[in-house]
Amino acid sequence: MPGPELTSLRSPRVVAARRLAKRSFRGKERRFLAEGPQAVREAMAHLVEVYVTPEAAARHDGIVAAARAAGVPVLTATDEVVAEMSDTVTPQGIIGLCRFLDTPFEEVLRARPKLVAVLAHVRDPGNAGTVLRCADAAGAEAVVLTDASVDLYNPKAVRASVGSLFHLPVAVGVPMETVVDGLRGAGVRLLAADGAGERDLDAELDEGTMGGPTAWIFGNEAWGLPEETRALADEVVRVPIHGRAESLNLATAAAVCLYASARAQRAPGGCRSVTMS
Repeated sequence: MPGPELTSLRSPRVVAARRLAKRSFRGKERRFLAEGPQAVREAMAHLVEVYVTPEAAARHDGIVAAARAAGVPVLTATDEVVAEMSDTVTPQGIIGLCRFLDTPFEEVLRARPKLVAVLAHVRDPGNAGTVLRCADAAGAEAVVLTDASVDLYNPKAVRASVGSLFHLPVAVGVPMETVVDGLRGAGVRLLAADGAGERDLDAELDEGTMGGPTAWIFGNEAWGLPEETRALADEVVRVPIHGRAESLNLATAAAVCLYASARAQRAPGGCRSVTMS
C-alpha cells in the first residue's frame, strides 16, 4: 500500500480543515467536518473530500469505495494529521469535508410538514444534535434552528446527530417571529415545551388534540423559553413528572414530546392516518 498522501500538519488542506473548528470560518467557506465512519457514510451526497488513515481505509473499505465511486477524492493521511483535523480525543481515522446542507425555511413550508422540531435559544451543541436525532427517529419532516440557537455545524452538534443531520431538512438562523408566522400560515399548530406549561402532555393526548400538523418549540437548557416566545405558541405544554425526578433534560423532553405527536398523528383520525389526495 502506498504511503499516506497527507503527512505534514502544515499542509494547506490540513490547515484549512482545522480552521473549520471556528464558526466564522465554517460560515465563510460553507464547509464543515463530519468525523467517524457513520457520519461519513451518511454524508456521502454532501462530501467534498475524505481524509482517512491507511488502517481506517482498510477497515472501512466500503465507505472508501463508495466515496470514490461517487467521484469524491479520498486522501490517505497519517494518524497525526487526522488527529490534528479532529475535534475528538480519540479520532476514528476517517473524516469527511462536507458542504453546508441547510434548507431555506420557505422550502420547509412548501413541503407542508406535519411534524417539526423548532430549537429556540438552544445553546448547547450536543443537545441540538441530539434533538435533531430524536426528530429524525420520530419521523419529523424538518428541524428549524432560530437565529438565537447554536450553530448546526458545530462539531459536537454534528457528532451528536449521529448522521441524522443528513436525513431531514434543517433550516437555520430563522427569526422566531418568522418561524411562528410561517408555520401557522402552513396550518401547523405550535406547542411550546416548558416545565411550567399550563397544559399537560397527558391531557393533550387524552383529549385527542395532537393528531394534526404540529411544531414543538424547545428552549434553552438552563432557563427554558422566554415569556415572549411562550406567548407566540398556541399552547405551552409540560411533560408530566409522575415520579420524584426534579425535571427532564432537553433531549429527553424533546423525545417524549415528538414521539407523543408521532403516535397521535398515526392514530385513527390523525393527519398521517388518512391517505392524502
